[in-house]
Parts: sequence; structure tokens; C-alpha cells
Amino acid sequence: MVTQEVPGISRCLEEAHSLDEFNTSYKEVLDTSNMKKSEVTGVVAKADIKPKSIHDAKKWSADVENLYRFQQAGYRDEVEYKQVKQVDMVERWPETGFVKKLQRRDNTFNYYDKQRECEDKEVHKVKVYVY
Repeated sequence: MVTQEVPGISRCLEEAHSLDEFNTSYKEVLDTSNMKKSEVTGVVAKADIKPKSIHDAKKWSADVENLYRFQQAGYRDEVEYKQVKQVDMVERWPETGFVKKLQRRDNTFNYYDKQRECEDKEVHKVKVYVY
């Protein structure tokens, strides 16, 4: 069990082996409706999932395209974006599955096309994180 101390609230969170399990657990166990946003952020931030390894992309794929879009917006990948922005879903183009819109860390938005945006000469700059 992992215990998180929040001023005025003491809760136990079940240890999770994946991000999906953790999101479900903390939503079910921790009532955040009466907490300040900074307190909620502190609880979620302590449960950050860190990548085990990293490597550069070698060739283009749909996954590399989406990683490119997240990294252009200032995030490692979808996992970090969801942790920082505390969202459940990322807006995607239904036709291609590519990311459609991301909110940057400075709270402005990046809008992306349906088509590929990561050119071949940019592929090697994309970092692929393994969890």
C-alpha cells in the first residue's frame, strides 16, 4: 500500500502496475472534490511513471508520428501529457488516429493536420520511451 499525506486528508492508494490501473484506483479511492488543484497535482505527481529506457526512432510509423506531435508540444509522450494536464483522452483524428490538438505547457494549443507532419529528416529526432 502507498499512503499519500495531503493536508487534512489521509488516504491509502493501492499500488498499481500500470498507468490505467493507477488512474482507476486513485479516482475511486481519492475524493478530490474538496481539494485545491495544487494538492491534487501533488498527489498525482508523486505517482509519476518514469521510462525505463529511451532510444531514437529509426523509421516513420503512426506511433512515431504521435510521439513527434507530443514532443513538439513539450511532452515526452502521451503518458506524460495525461499526467501533467490531467486528462483522460487526447483529441485524435478519427480517420488516421493521429493526435489532433494538444495543450502546451504554456497553455497555448498546437493544432495538427490529418496527414503526416513528421518528415523523414525529422524522424531521427523523435525519442521513443520504453516503460
